[in-house]
Amino acid sequence: MNGDGREGGSGTGPVVAGAWWTDLGLLVNGDPARVWGLLDTGAGPEARLVAAVYRASAHVHRDATAGVRRQLLALDAARYGDLELAARISAVVVAGEPASRWQVEWSTGSQVDARVLHVIPHHFPPVDAVATAVVDGRSVAVTSGDDEGVLVWDLVTGEQVGEPLEGHDGAVQAAATGEVEGRPVAVTGDNEGRLRVWDLATGEQVGDALVGEDVRESKYLLENGSVCAVATAVVEGRSVAVSGGYDKTVRVWDLASGEQIGGLLHGHDDTVLSVATAMVEGRPVAVTGGYEGTVQVWDLVTGEQIGEPLDGRTGRMGEVATSAVEGRPVAVIGGEDGTVRVWDLATRQQIGEPLEGHTQGVTAVATGVVEGRPVAVTGGEDGTVRVWDLTTRQQIGEPLEGHSMECPLEVWAVATGVVEGRPVAVTGGEDGRVRVWDLVTGGQIGNPLRGHSQDISAVATGEVEGRPVAVTGGWDGPVRVWDLATGQPIGEPLQGRTGGVRAAATGEVEGRPVAVIGGEDGTVRVWDLTTGKQIGDAVQGPTGDVLVATATVAVTGGWDGTVRVWDLATGQPIGNHVHGHIGGVRAAATGEVEGRPVAVTGGEDGTVRVWDLVTGEPIGESLEGHTQGVNAVATTVLDGRPVAVTSGGDGTARIWDLATRQQIGDPLQGHTGQARAAAIGVMEGRLVTVTGRNEETVQVWDLSTGEQVGLELMFPKPVNSLAVAPDGRLVVGFGHEVAALSPR
Repeated sequence: MNGDGREGGSGTGPVVAGAWWTDLGLLVNGDPARVWGLLDTGAGPEARLVAAVYRASAHVHRDATAGVRRQLLALDAARYGDLELAARISAVVVAGEPASRWQVEWSTGSQVDARVLHVIPHHFPPVDAVATAVVDGRSVAVTSGDDEGVLVWDLVTGEQVGEPLEGHDGAVQAAATGEVEGRPVAVTGDNEGRLRVWDLATGEQVGDALVGEDVRESKYLLENGSVCAVATAVVEGRSVAVSGGYDKTVRVWDLASGEQIGGLLHGHDDTVLSVATAMVEGRPVAVTGGYEGTVQVWDLVTGEQIGEPLDGRTGRMGEVATSAVEGRPVAVIGGEDGTVRVWDLATRQQIGEPLEGHTQGVTAVATGVVEGRPVAVTGGEDGTVRVWDLTTRQQIGEPLEGHSMECPLEVWAVATGVVEGRPVAVTGGEDGRVRVWDLVTGGQIGNPLRGHSQDISAVATGEVEGRPVAVTGGWDGPVRVWDLATGQPIGEPLQGRTGGVRAAATGEVEGRPVAVIGGEDGTVRVWDLTTGKQIGDAVQGPTGDVLVATATVAVTGGWDGTVRVWDLATGQPIGNHVHGHIGGVRAAATGEVEGRPVAVTGGEDGTVRVWDLVTGEPIGESLEGHTQGVNAVATTVLDGRPVAVTSGGDGTARIWDLATRQQIGDPLQGHTGQARAAAIGVMEGRLVTVTGRNEETVQVWDLSTGEQVGLELMFPKPVNSLAVAPDGRLVVGFGHEVAALSPR
């Protein structure tokens, strides 16, 4: 404690050995590199919890100010279920900055995992390939993606090593590591059929690109001969690379001379997606998986195919890795059906039943050793990473779910390695991020609330039996109701729709609090928030609904550009649907202008339009100012004037006088990035608007002055939806998660 009784510490003084996790001032104010070096030195649940909290947003901490670190650490502590720790972090003193303006009331934690050691958000999505190696005693990862870059990362610090390895002219879809004449190298392949070899110690390319003669001479192959997979091996004393690609062939390369060894290996009927190498009865072999679902085994000395293909009936895709189980060489194969199958490479028989757990296709497989046990690590289209004990054939622990950030996003690359004696998995995927996982510790810390499994696209607030509540909907379909005071879910999720939720609003029907939900299935549904039951049948509205409710009506707008008004009591449309926007309607809100109920809509065409809810007619011309689509609309009364606040893809929020139809003041503009969400409420006696951006920030603006209130809030995931509750709480949907914050 500081002398004034507050948690503090500059983070620059001595730290009592073994007690760094009790010095929250060090975590907030200390040099992130120094703090990172301490995270593995503590023992016990408290130390492990604090280390997990720090790691959750470590990729932000490195470049953030102490004030931003304080806010994010408090949020992440709440995501792990420790609200007392969150409050203590918020109380830490930061020199030169005011006390924290926000208290984290609660947060769900569906995207935190104590097993994550690093999150490296660098590649433009996606990350196509990951490999690991040891360079000058450092454990490193080599990653590549569609951005044509090959990057090397120190797995201890999470920092990039040197400059990007540049030379490829197309997306780099394959990477492997090995040794050439005692030097650690990376071998990478691109979508133009070229492989390049990199000296990992110097960062220099070794020799010229490896290109087959047929590729050099054929424009078709150059454009369609993508290298999709590569592995390394030693064959009769020579370091070789084995590559497979879009042209359905397998090639073997001498890494010292840069020459192709032998002819093309034909056997697959479709793209070769994966390559692994192994020793079978003293012979070096390559195991290749094709998109048609078969796995071929090749003798790397003779270049001959060994036996018939391994066909496990896994559907399309054939991700493969090799290992040894009780002394037997095995191939581990993942398929489109979501199963993982293990084959004995000597007997060519499948071992036991398939391993089941993934809910969609398996897109990446790697093998390793954890505490002496051979394991397989698999990534899938379901966004999860799973670890399997290859001896007992059981899944180890819970799935690793960090890549399930949105939609969910597929895991496309997995590698295993060892960092300071600990076995780790390195994964990359469609989200463009690389994650490093501790394969030993594994246990979840704290009790984070679990909620949505995909991005939250809608948030609304209301009141049920005197309790303030939040209603959230996402692309996973179910609608959830949360007690805003406790953060606990109320009842079971509201089910009934197909597809994701586009928008949510709350209101009253005959005195009952209701939620009105619209989604990508084109329906509007009304739910009684007291009973949790749907009221009446679903109403078929326009395509891809966006909606808002008043006391008795709902206004919906869809991707077909129409706006409709519905009587919530009867479920019937009021009047005819109207057209006005060119392209889809992205947002809607209701208000009152000169005693007339109106709807305000924002469209894909960048315009804002006002509609008379009695006549269904547009009022005046469209309000124009946004240069890209309008993503959010909210209405209020400012100094006696009806106004609308809109936010758009151009990164601005704008305030409109609905009576004069003029923009009020300059656009509210903080940072770049799309403004995805907007809400209006009263905080600390001030009328404010809150805007959320896809760059993971939230800003609060005083509507009277147009000035930003306090520092922007940072979140670990993109902010897609938010609302301000009547009591001033701010409810934010970020990634798959929900958090409630209150002004201090």
